[in-house]
Parts: sequence; structure tokens; C-alpha cells
Amino acid sequence: MNIPFVPSTRRRPLTHKTVTLAHGGGGSAMRDLIDDVFLAAFSGDGRAAPEDQARFDLAALMAHGDRLAFTTDGFVVDPLFFPGGDIGKLAVCGTVNDLAVGGAKPVALSCAVIIEEGLPVETLRQVAASMAQTARAAGVAIATGDTKVVARGACDKLFITTTGIGVVRKGLDVGISKARPGDVVLVNGLLGDHGAAILNARGDLALETAIESDCAPLNGLIDTLIEAAPGLRMMRDATRGGVAAVVNELAEASAVGVRLRELSLPMRAEVMGFCEILGLDPLYLANEGKILAVVPPEEADTALVALRAHPLGREAAIIGEVTGERPGRVVMQTRFGGERIVDMLVGDQLPRIC
Repeated sequence: MNIPFVPSTRRRPLTHKTVTLAHGGGGSAMRDLIDDVFLAAFSGDGRAAPEDQARFDLAALMAHGDRLAFTTDGFVVDPLFFPGGDIGKLAVCGTVNDLAVGGAKPVALSCAVIIEEGLPVETLRQVAASMAQTARAAGVAIATGDTKVVARGACDKLFITTTGIGVVRKGLDVGISKARPGDVVLVNGLLGDHGAAILNARGDLALETAIESDCAPLNGLIDTLIEAAPGLRMMRDATRGGVAAVVNELAEASAVGVRLRELSLPMRAEVMGFCEILGLDPLYLANEGKILAVVPPEEADTALVALRAHPLGREAAIIGEVTGERPGRVVMQTRFGGERIVDMLVGDQLPRIC
């Protein structure tokens, strides 16, 4: 469902090269920034209604389902641009995916930006263009937003908050507390790429590697999975805290045990080597294009085939199973035949990665 944009009679090109405090002051400078950077990108043709809210037709929403999903997230990544994405793409993907893993069809997003005085306007244009392109790929509209400018040093270049609404499909009931002993745990592809890409992009280590972020909107992939596995128990995108955080939340909320198999974890050799050099555990690395899903055992093979048939799931794998042993605990069967506990991360391996 697309949100229509209404023509605006006012449009004046922005002449400043950098953002100033006046661009957040509520006057003509702020209007020029919003019109020439954000509305021009998000409407696709430089036209949008200067309202303080987006409006939706309830009948059109109800055609997709009978429940509304609502989520919000803030993005403070450093650097703003990294191999495979940028803060704008990340903001759209993160919110779209948070809706989709709850079984919702994403409909629209809001975008609130906090801009540090002195940020190049061209940087802002690139971020807005990336957000618009990613939203189009995900089939959602960026329907409303807000702009604030703060003095130098009051924020780190650019912070973005995106809020999304979606409609949950009728009859679908997925959740973190739905797993049952015997269920199968799947992921849709290679793990840890985003966290490794961000750390490497900061340039502190000067490592030569081709690791790129996996940042991607996953609602299309999730549509495929829901169709293939109607008994789907839960889905969760493995962002901050990685797979380890998701399986621990699952084990606790469902009062079950989870057993993972290290040899089954799909991971590129570059990421494994990266983690070995830095002493990191790849299970805790963030992902921005990966979901962890739990399905009944009789649907596992069908779900795996469906995921692998999708471009964002070609490296999908079954990585473990839900058990009735040690409720609330996650155990990893190591490549050497032993076992180790996979606990929640204390602190953060990599600061500010999403």
C-alpha cells in the first residue's frame, strides 16, 4: 500500500553547503532544507504535503489483516557510510525488518533526524536518497518525519529515528514465547557480516578484507517463509547481540532449551578469521539482513528450501533445535565435539554498530 503525496506549491533550492543552526529554527531555512533534501527524496518527484502527520485509509489497512503492528528504533552508526550500506539504508531496513518478523506487512515509516551543525548538505542528500531507494525496494512509504539541528558536538554528525506501522496477517500468531521442544532453528544466511564490516570500516585495524554489511529489507523473504511454513513459531532479526541474544531470549521466553551446532553455522571465512584475530565471538556480531526462525520439525525442510530459493536466503541453514532440557539455557555443540554455554553478552563487543 502506497501513501500518496500531495503537490506542494513551494519549492526553493537549498544553496548552503553545510547544515547550520538556522536549518533547525523553524523558518525559511528549515523549510528549504526539508523541501530540497527530504521531500524531494521521499516523494520521488519533489512533491509532498507539508502536514505534521500522515493519514491512512483504515479500510485499505484492514484489507491486509486485522491487527496493527508498531515499532520504533534509533540509529547512531559510525561511520555513516560503510561497505554494503549507510545509516539511511540501515534505518529503513531495521524498522521494516522489525515489523516483518512479527508477521506484519510493513506499510509506512516516519523519519526523524537529528543533524549536527556543520554536516555537509551533500552527505544529507546521499543519506536521504539511500533511504528512499531502500524504502521503494521494501515497498513502503516514508510518510512523515521531523528535523532537528543541534550545535557542534551535541551529536555525532547524524542520528536517525524511524518508526514503522504494518498490518499483521489474519490467522498468523508468531512470538518469542511460542517455541516448543522438537522445533527446528534456522537462519537465512551468513552470520556476522554487518558487525565485521562496521568495525573494519572504522579503519582502526587496517585489515584488507572484502567484508560488506548484509543490510537488507527482509519482508519479501519473510513472506516466502510464512507461505512455506504455516506453522511458523517465531522470527527475530539478529541485530545487536547477534544470534546469541536471540536464542537466549527465545529460551527464556519459551521456557525451553536450545542446542546449536557450531559446524552448522553459516559464516564466511573472512568473518571467522576476523573474529579470531580480534578475539571476538561471531555469535554476538550484529546482522542487519538475517533472521532466526523457529518452525515445527515437519516443516523444517520445506522452510529451508523456500529460504534458499530467495535471493536473500541462498545460504540458509538449520543451525539447531529446541529441547526440553535445561529450560532457559542455550548450549553449543562445538566443532571439537564438546559443549559450551552460550550466554547473553555482558557489555558490548563492538560499540555503536546499528
